[in-house]
Amino acid sequence: MDVSHPVPGIYRHYKGPLYEVIGVARHSETEETLVTYRALYGEYGLWVRPLGMFMETVEVDGEVTPRFALEKAFS
Repeated sequence: MDVSHPVPGIYRHYKGPLYEVIGVARHSETEETLVTYRALYGEYGLWVRPLGMFMETVEVDGEVTPRFALEKAFS
């Protein structure tokens, strides 16, 4: 996975739930790069998150882990 651009696929959030990354988009006014993704639980909500935030690491119990980790890439 290119650090600056997640590939479409299934990702696990550091809190446990799975999400499907659909793609990367640009905000129409600010041109900010956003990741578009869908929850794979509950009502299967569609979400966007700034690319930098999607790709960042978080610290959990003293360990650094990706906010979203790729589980399965779509070919």
